[in-house]
Amino acid sequence: MKKVFLLAIAMMFFNSCQNDDAAADSSFAMNSAGADYSGVPATVQTVSGNITTNTTWTNDRVWEISGVVRVIGAKLTIQPGTFIKAKPLTGGAATGVLVITKTGQIDAQGTAASPVIFTSYNLLDGNASTVATPGDFGGVVLLGDAQVNTGVTTNVIEGLGDQPNVSDFYYGGSNNAHNAGILKYVRIEFAGRILDAATGVEINGLTAGGVGSGTSIDYVQVSYGRDDSFEFFGGTVNASHLVSFAPDDDNFDFDFGYTGTITKAIAIADKNSTHSLSGGNPDSNGIELDNNATGSSTTLITRPVISQMSIVGTSSATDAALYENAIHVRRLGQISLTNVTVTGYLTGIRWESPSLPANSSWSLLSVHGFTNPVLPTGTSLGLGSTTSTVNPATAWSLTQPFFNNGALNFTGATGAFKTEANWTNTWTKFTNF
Repeated sequence: MKKVFLLAIAMMFFNSCQNDDAAADSSFAMNSAGADYSGVPATVQTVSGNITTNTTWTNDRVWEISGVVRVIGAKLTIQPGTFIKAKPLTGGAATGVLVITKTGQIDAQGTAASPVIFTSYNLLDGNASTVATPGDFGGVVLLGDAQVNTGVTTNVIEGLGDQPNVSDFYYGGSNNAHNAGILKYVRIEFAGRILDAATGVEINGLTAGGVGSGTSIDYVQVSYGRDDSFEFFGGTVNASHLVSFAPDDDNFDFDFGYTGTITKAIAIADKNSTHSLSGGNPDSNGIELDNNATGSSTTLITRPVISQMSIVGTSSATDAALYENAIHVRRLGQISLTNVTVTGYLTGIRWESPSLPANSSWSLLSVHGFTNPVLPTGTSLGLGSTTSTVNPATAWSLTQPFFNNGALNFTGATGAFKTEANWTNTWTKFTNF
């Protein structure tokens, strides 16, 4: 949750983006044709307002979200291979936000060859001269009535407090088994909405507020977001096979007593993406974690359980200075890390008081930081336990994880791929702008 957003983007980012970018994408060989924007249907159907009966979005047309669409007391099913975009609006109105409310559900199950794709309208217009920009799509928001640590059940999800009928955006409760539905083989691209840059009130690529463990989130990629890729406000939802690519702010953000598990996840930086600032300083993290905004003590403490994750920045210390920390634990938050690798940031892990390493746990942790890996005090170093290094940037056994260095190759046996070979194949897209 950044405090100040600065849209600072290199001219090469804007000028070289094309809808058909297979030739320009150094990593495109790892993707199948089904992951490209080819074969986009000509028919466009606009959706606005509330969805209150069971509805299916079919893959024979592009679905255009106008404003904020809420699923209330119903299930929205989205077929494999379906494209969803936002309808551009003027006057500061929200652009293409899909909200699954406490009483709604989503069933978006793509396949490795035909993922469900939420993306920029500029990539679906058939015009190679138009370019995609972070914020072209508002974002996907899941809300539920699982536990949060605020003490109330009427929390309004960040980024939508300006909308009418704010009760539709409430989250939090006591139903930790809450089920918001299924997201599987889904890509969310160029998302984000800035409601108040000064206070850091924004919509992320995928936001989960009070979402329970009955929900399934598996094989989801969020790319080129205008804020965070993934943010979890409380809740108990478990997620796996997550890919965060080139967000403006944080790759993974945890707040308000989130206690679920994240298994098999990777964060990849693109030095040419936008980079958020706070007070003129870099503010983008691989993981940012708070107990709450004030760092006050609560009965329920934010403590994600993370295993098999790789956080990959850049291979240059100069480029790494565009970011803040690989992992930032603050405001009384805690974390559990197992089989986690970190590389390509100036600081590997930053423990900000009053968060203490002694309150967290870790094993099989390998951390690189150009200037400071910051392993917890007292950590014993060595193979099979934890490892740290200052220079140079290390791939931690992965063949080539640095996006800006050429074709990505995640072959290896550490972090995100410890027990499963390259699970990012075919359904992901890493676009070289």
